[in-house]
Amino acid sequence: MADSLTPAERSNMMARIKGGNTRPELLVRRILHAAGFRYSLHVKGIPGRPDIVLRSRNTLIFVNGCFWHGHDCHGTRLPKSNRRFWNAKIKTNMDRDIRNWAECRKRGWRVLVVWECALRGRGRWSDTRLSKDLSEWLSKKALRITNRQIKGSNRQP
Repeated sequence: MADSLTPAERSNMMARIKGGNTRPELLVRRILHAAGFRYSLHVKGIPGRPDIVLRSRNTLIFVNGCFWHGHDCHGTRLPKSNRRFWNAKIKTNMDRDIRNWAECRKRGWRVLVVWECALRGRGRWSDTRLSKDLSEWLSKKALRITNRQIKGSNRQP
């Protein structure tokens, strides 16, 4: 199926997609701040440039969009046009994520991935549940969060 937009229009549209300070990321930051956690944002020099860095807890939080990072959930649907491009793009993103998370763990960081579907849509977690689970995991009371929407582990790869 051919693209209904000209290359210039498509480029303009894609350029407006934000990479940081997204609504899901702002929601996680608000919940963490309300729970008393303090953090840095988008720290350069850490693989994957995590969205949230809690140095005092040696923890990195990545807030990932389900579409862009290939999460297998109700919110992910490939466009009908140019599927070969999108499959390759998302596969590249997924491979890069796995490499970055492994490198972060190798450097001694704890890694938590919060998927967009946990924050929006029909599978959305309540703010109370999200706050409780994040607080417990960050306080090391819970060693793993294993839900498909939020994954984190203290284990090394």
